[in-house]
Amino acid sequence: MPNPASGPRQHFGVGSLSLQRKTSVFINCPFDEQFAPVFDAIVLATVCCGFTPRSALESGSTSIPRMERITRALFSSKYSIHDFSRCRGENQENFARFNMPLEFGIAMAQRFIEAEKGVDERDRHDWLLLVPGGHQYKKFVSDLSGYDPKEYDGSKEKVVPAVMLWLSTRLETEFVPDTKAVLTALKDFEQKKAELLDKWVGEVPWADLVLAAKEVARQIAL
Repeated sequence: MPNPASGPRQHFGVGSLSLQRKTSVFINCPFDEQFAPVFDAIVLATVCCGFTPRSALESGSTSIPRMERITRALFSSKYSIHDFSRCRGENQENFARFNMPLEFGIAMAQRFIEAEKGVDERDRHDWLLLVPGGHQYKKFVSDLSGYDPKEYDGSKEKVVPAVMLWLSTRLETEFVPDTKAVLTALKDFEQKKAELLDKWVGEVPWADLVLAAKEVARQIAL
């Protein structure tokens, strides 16, 4: 596997990052610095279970509207992970982030559309919804009461087992490493990301980040 920090770079559609819908997982969560440790943990846990993470970040800046790029990535993924742990008022303006519920709604619509088209239930889009503990989500999105979201405390230590437990029950899963091994390896992944951030002067191409996670996952599987 190529080293993401040196040598020729491979991107989606080429070599190690060729995409297949059945093993693609769209990640819907905040991208700010505060949430970065949890985001990195979700990416690594996804890769370690044999899946390819997708994100709104993967296409970079293009002439295609952001929502269209998000929808394309979501609709070409069989699975998605949606983190609602930050759906609350923030900063002096006390504005909440509604991008996550919006994208989750798109994922729900995808499953309903597939059902209407007669797609086998095993092949329809499926999701993991992560919410803060204490059923707080019911105060701002009560219609989810009929589902079974996974509560967690917003930490990387808790999100890794939550993601891995869910992915371990998917039809395409062939191997799931020890959760503690992934949490330990997370330090290596964070270091590789820091090196990439330095190389790219603050912003890492999505493909390079995924390749770095794959390199760490390969070491766990040895």
